[in-house]
Formats: sequence, structure tokens, C-alpha cells
Amino acid sequence: MTKPIFSNHGCRLNMYETEAMKKLASNADLSNAVIVNTCAVTAEAVRKAKQDIRKLRRKNPNSRIIVTGCAAQIEPLTFSKMSEVDSVIGNSEKMQASTWTGLANGFGTEPVQVDEIMSVTETAGHLIDGFGTRSRAYVQVQNGCDHRCTFCIIPYGRGNSRSVPAGVVVDQIKRLVDKGYAEIVLTGVDMTSWGADLPATPKLGDLVLRILKLVPDLKRLRISSIDSIEVDPGLMEAITTEPRLMPHLHLSLQHGDDLILKRMKRRHLRDDAIKFTKEVLDLRPEMTFGADIIAGFPTETEAHFENSIKLIKECNLTWLHVFPYSVRSGTPAARMPQVNGSSIKVRAARLREIGSAQVDIHLSAQVGHVHSVLMESQHLGRTPQFAEVIFSEAQPEGKIIETMITSVSSKKLEGRTT
Repeated sequence: MTKPIFSNHGCRLNMYETEAMKKLASNADLSNAVIVNTCAVTAEAVRKAKQDIRKLRRKNPNSRIIVTGCAAQIEPLTFSKMSEVDSVIGNSEKMQASTWTGLANGFGTEPVQVDEIMSVTETAGHLIDGFGTRSRAYVQVQNGCDHRCTFCIIPYGRGNSRSVPAGVVVDQIKRLVDKGYAEIVLTGVDMTSWGADLPATPKLGDLVLRILKLVPDLKRLRISSIDSIEVDPGLMEAITTEPRLMPHLHLSLQHGDDLILKRMKRRHLRDDAIKFTKEVLDLRPEMTFGADIIAGFPTETEAHFENSIKLIKECNLTWLHVFPYSVRSGTPAARMPQVNGSSIKVRAARLREIGSAQVDIHLSAQVGHVHSVLMESQHLGRTPQFAEVIFSEAQPEGKIIETMITSVSSKKLEGRTT
């Protein structure tokens, strides 16, 4: 029996779900299959998924190719019409054991199994215990999004926001800590909406504080991308006062110009972002910020773009995820006046260049300081701010090592144990 081959595209949540699918496929005894978990965040992501499918078919001519993920959910017919594809399954279906049993046994499986994602009311946050390195595990606490940013197609791939109950999350984290994981990362599509669909409508801050209280043996907790305008008082308390919550936040900012933010249908203005980062740094100076920034959104002028550049310094951003805008059919932004493609490419390159310089500034400032470094392998670990540290001598994987930072090399810190 040939074990299934999995190819993952896109975000951490997709990676989490790919691990869950591996378990479901194994339990169903699925064999001789290739599963492609697609991303739809940009048109380029969809193109790369199609390219990957064709390459996988050439390498595996006798295997069934099963396509799932956000692109498959949004464009099922596009993928079902590809000669290389045997089955298309939706984002809800891919998390159901019955889907994989049917695929393995060849019964009840239509070529396209994609239901209306907006009707889904639950999220499968309990499917796996442990995904990531042996030191760090990712826990899905939320899925979907209730917001409708004009550039984003993801709500139509993920559905409306739904939350994993706090008790389920805490129990899963307890199991992971008992297995020896030193760090847990909470993941979701729209993290700060967690709890809105649960009884008593708790906030993300309530969940974070509950985890830290009820799992005292958890050494380190991280939060994936958040919307800073929706940070509740409890979450702000945790961010600024809880040492076990790591001082690294990735912010969904998208742009630095108020007019563009309004056209994106974002819920914050540039001053909101600046105020948030300043307040956090005043209370916790060791905090570092990453951010998503889109270059070349429709109607963006050079003046608008310059405001994004200014925001990088004004918010003390270090780790940038730069996205050149690409048209997504079906979104309001696709109907807006578009920016020239070459201008988008130049602007994205400039943002990446500035982002690289910001990383250099951050890394250089760490030399001579001692950090608690979580080892991901024998020679590589990460600081609380998520900077990589390399060691010449082997260290115990999964352990937290007190480390003197001695130098910087190729965007990595070099360190020695103290």
C-alpha cells in the first residue's frame, strides 16, 4: 500500500489542516493518492496550485489526485475541469472522516464534493495533537471570517467565523504540554473574532488569560496574526504584562494610507495602528511587530504608497509580509481602477528592501544581549521575538537555552550558551 502524498499551499492554518488530513487519510487506509491543499489568497496562489497539480501528475501518473483547500472551495469547477484532477473536496468536507472513508473505499464519492461553506457552523479544532517542530505546536482556535475586505476572497473559502470552545482549546494545550512541547501558537483566520459565536461571547483575551492560568506548565504562548483595532482589554493585559506570552505580534495592517484603508474596507486608520504599537511598546519595550502590507492596491498613488513606507517606521515594524496586489475575480477591488503591474512590482520590491533593513536593525540591536532561545533543532533556535539563532555547538532540541548573542550572519543571530 502506497502512503498518500500531501502538498500544502498557503497559511499556517492550511498546514495545520494538512496534518489533520494525514491522520484522517491514514485512519481510512487511503492509498495511492496525492492530496493538494490549495490557497486562494491571491491569483498567483491559485496559479501556483494549478502548476503544482500538473507537476504532481507527471511524477505520479497512476495516483488519484485530490484537490482541496480555499481555491478548490471557491473555484471547484476550475479544478474539476483539469484533466489531472480526479476529485475536488471542500474545506468542510476535508475535515470529515466520512469523506476520507469514502475516498478510500470508492463509494459515495462524487468527483466534486463542495458544499456551501457559509452554512458551516463548527470548526474542527480538536483533530490533532501536535503539529510543528518537536519544540513548537500549533493549535487552531478559530476559522472563517465575518468581515468583507474588498480585496479578500478568503471568507468565501473559509466561511463565517466560528470558534473552538475554550475548554477544548485548554484540554488540547494540556495534552501538548504533557507531550513535552515548550511553545504553543494559537492560529486562526481572524483571531480577534474568537468567541463572538460562543455562549456569553467571550473575547480572545479571555481565552489567552485562561490558557495561561489553567496550563501553568506551558512555558511559551504565541498568537498568530491579529487585527490590532479589535484587541480587547484582556488581550491587551496579556500582551503587556504576561511574560509567557511571547513579545512578537503579527498585525494585519495592509496599508498606511487612510483613503486606501477605507477603500479596502478595513476597520482601522493609520493613527489607530500607530497608537496601538506605541502603547504596547511603552508598556513592554521588548515587543516586536510584524505586519502584512499590500503594494499596489487599486487607486494607490505614489503619495498613498509613501504613507505605507512611513508607517513601517512609525509603528516600529520589523517582520514584513509584503503582498503585491493581484486581482481576485469576485471581489469589489477587482472592479476598481487598477495600478500598473510594473509599478506594483517596483513598490513591492521597495517595501521588501525596507523590511530587510528593519530586520537588520533589529538583529544588530540584539548583539551583546542574553535571550531565552527555544531550540528547534540541535543548531537552530528562536528568541522570544522569533529571530533565528544559530549555534556552532549542538544543543538539546526542544529545550530553552539562555544564550548570549555574539554576532549577526546572513539574517540570523549567532549565539553561545551562558
